[in-house]
Amino acid sequence: MFSPQWQHSYQALGSGYTSRANPDPASSPEWMGWNETLAEELQWPQDLRKTDEALAIFAGQSTLEGTSPTASVYAGHQFGQYNPQLGDGRAILLGEWAVSPAKHYDVQLKGAGQTPYSRGGDGKSPVGPVVREYLVSEAMHHLGVPTTRALAAIATGDRVFRNDVEPGAVMVRVAKSHLRFGSIQYFAMTREGDGLAELVEYAAERHFPDIIAAKGADSAAAKAEVLLEETVKRIASLVAHWQSLGFVHGVMNTDNMLLSGETIDYGPCAFVDTFKADAMFSAIDSQGRYRLSNQPGIAHWNTSVLASCLLKVLNSSEDRAVAYAQSVVDEFPRWYTDAFKTRVAAKLGLDSFRPEDTELHDGFLKTLEEDQLDLSLAYRWLTHQTLEDSGHTPIGDLFVPSDGLLDWQSVWQRRRASNKADSQMTGDLMCQANPVVIPRNHHIAAAIEEAEAQDYDYLQAAFDRWKSPFEWQDSDTLWAARPTPTERVTRTFCGT
Repeated sequence: MFSPQWQHSYQALGSGYTSRANPDPASSPEWMGWNETLAEELQWPQDLRKTDEALAIFAGQSTLEGTSPTASVYAGHQFGQYNPQLGDGRAILLGEWAVSPAKHYDVQLKGAGQTPYSRGGDGKSPVGPVVREYLVSEAMHHLGVPTTRALAAIATGDRVFRNDVEPGAVMVRVAKSHLRFGSIQYFAMTREGDGLAELVEYAAERHFPDIIAAKGADSAAAKAEVLLEETVKRIASLVAHWQSLGFVHGVMNTDNMLLSGETIDYGPCAFVDTFKADAMFSAIDSQGRYRLSNQPGIAHWNTSVLASCLLKVLNSSEDRAVAYAQSVVDEFPRWYTDAFKTRVAAKLGLDSFRPEDTELHDGFLKTLEEDQLDLSLAYRWLTHQTLEDSGHTPIGDLFVPSDGLLDWQSVWQRRRASNKADSQMTGDLMCQANPVVIPRNHHIAAAIEEAEAQDYDYLQAAFDRWKSPFEWQDSDTLWAARPTPTERVTRTFCGT
C-alpha cells in the first residue's frame, strides 16, 4: 500500500537544475484562503489542513519534515526577446508530493522570498497577485481547463515595496510540474546542450509514461519525440479552451508555458466581458502582442521555439531532426482548429462542426462585438433558448439580445434544426459548455481590495461560487451579471 510522501526527483538530476532556497519567515501570517477540495485530492495530511502548524510551515516560520526547498533555473522569450537566465525569482519548491508511484505534484511557495534567481528583487508578492491566482486558477479548474492550482493563500503581515507599499502574501501552488518551455531553452541555448538530454528524458518520463511505454520509447531521441508531440497537442488544446471562454492570459512568454500543458502564471490575466476580438488587459503589453485574437498564433510560435531546442536530442542528423520537429509544429494549426471547433459545436448546440459553421460562429462573434454584448451571457442566453423550460433561470433579467443577435438567432435555429442528434441532448451539452459564471474582473478586484484590508469574506464567497460554474444559483444576479460602467476593469497588472 503506497502512502503519500515527499520526493525530490527533479532535484536528484543534479545541481545544475536547481539551487537551494529557504523561505523567509513571515512576521504575522494569517489564512486568507484554504482549498479543502484540493487537499482531499492530494490526500494531504489532516494535521496540515488549515492548522497553526501548516500556517507556520507555509509562512516560512518552520520546516516540514521531508521537504527540501529549492528554486529552479530556466530561460525564456519575454515579449519575443530571449533572456538567457530567468528562474524562480519568487517561488520556492518544497518538493514533489507523491500520491502514487506514478503521480507526483510539485508543491511550491510563491512569494516566499529571495532565491539565487531573484535578480535583485525581494522575492515577495503583494496580496493582489496571490488573490488573483488563488481565485482564477481554481475557477479555471472547475471550468475544465488544465491548470496549476492553489492549496492556500496566506497574508504574511509584512510590507512589500512596489510602486507603493502593499501588504504581502504567499500562495501555495500545486502543479503536475513546473517544467517550462524555458527550462528546455536554458539547457539548449544558454548551456548549449549541456544537461539537455537528461532533462528531456526526465520531463517525458514524468508527464507521459504511458505513451512512452506504449511506443516502446527507450532512447533519449524517442522520448524527445513523445515530449514534443504531446506537449504541442496539449498546448493547442489548452489555448482552444482559453479562446472558447474568452480568457486572456496576458503574458504568454515561453517561460510561462508548461510542458505538461497546464495554465500557469495568472498575473495580468482577465476574462472578456463585453466581447472584443482583440481584447487585451495587461498594462505591460503595450503593443497587444498577447491580445485575445493573437493567443493561438503566439502559442504556435512558442511551440516552434520548443521544437528548435529539442533538435540536438531528436536526432544526430540535423536535417532529420529539423524535418521531424517541423512536421510536429506544422500540425499545431490543425490540432488547435479541431479542438476549437469541438468546443464551439458544444457551445452552439451543434451535433458536429460543419464547414459552413465557421461563418455561423464568426457571425455570432461579429454581432456581439458590433452590439457590445457580453460574451458569456450571450452563450448562456443561447443555451436557454434550447431548453423546454426556458424560464427556469432569470438569465433574461441579465441579458437583453440586440436586434442583430435576434436576426442571427434565426439562422442558428435553422442550423440546429438540421442536427441529427436529439435537441434536448445538444441543449444539455450547451449547459455543460457555457458557464453561468466566470471569474469576472470586477469581482476579483473587489476581493483584492477587501483582502488588502484583511477582510476575506468576499474572497471566500467568490472562491465558493466559482467552483460550480455551470449551475445557476440564487446569488447569480450578482455573480453572473456583467459589470456596470464604473465596475469595468480595463487594465490588469502582474504586481509581483
